[in-house]
Amino acid sequence: MNRYDTVVRHGKSRIQHGHLNNRIYVMHLAPEDIPDIIRYADELAGKEGYSKIFVKVPESAAEIFADNGYITEATVPSFFQGKEPAVFMGKYPDPERRVIRDQTRLTDVLSSAGDHAGECASHSLPEGFSLMCANPDDAEEIAALFSTVFRTYPFPILDPEYLKKTMEEHIRYYLIRKDSVLAAVASCEVDGENKNAEVTDFATAALFRGRGLAAVLLRTMETELRNEGILLAFTIARALSHPMNNTFAGAGYRFGGMLPNNTNICGSLECMNVWYKTL
Repeated sequence: MNRYDTVVRHGKSRIQHGHLNNRIYVMHLAPEDIPDIIRYADELAGKEGYSKIFVKVPESAAEIFADNGYITEATVPSFFQGKEPAVFMGKYPDPERRVIRDQTRLTDVLSSAGDHAGECASHSLPEGFSLMCANPDDAEEIAALFSTVFRTYPFPILDPEYLKKTMEEHIRYYLIRKDSVLAAVASCEVDGENKNAEVTDFATAALFRGRGLAAVLLRTMETELRNEGILLAFTIARALSHPMNNTFAGAGYRFGGMLPNNTNICGSLECMNVWYKTL
């Protein structure tokens, strides 16, 4: 098995696929590639034996995908330019992949998140800590921190060269340091065309957990995105992670739905929760 999945183009769409996540993920769907991309994904899944296909679809095209065996798993209003919702849809060549085995724990995490609504508003940067944007010189440290938090991850964030490449292209990384020590990191991937951003890659070093650093990073990214005219922030968070779901619920994010057995993260395939917030 390759250590990481591959990102390819089909038409004008961008697709990640591989056996690490055992899936096809249509990361960016170009409308002109509909419906041909449905055929392409089916053929690729059949050839490689993938057990899931996952795609973010404009609501106006959701019926076409539903007619071809896709199931709605989450919905984010105002995803495309503040106007059209996105429907997160899954298709399961292997129906066993859709079976959820941690339902009680998943429900407990969501219930706990609801109890934390609004709490993150009180978090501020602790004394002695500093917040900054990352640059390529920080890549080694960031990768090292990620490696202590994530045993596996759906993208190659444990590779410093990948981090440098994404910094140059489309992803911004934000850091919190205590003196010279890297305490926490997060990132955002901005879609300027559709005026949304995915906030992701949250990691805090064990020594600095419990201080609300993720909430500080999230609020900082939101402020910058809002100032740039970005209308919506969203995330795809581990559904079993109390801290991250609490952070997003506490920051005013709304629950959009759950993606069953979607992502290889922290050593196994996990369900993921979609959260969103209008900026």
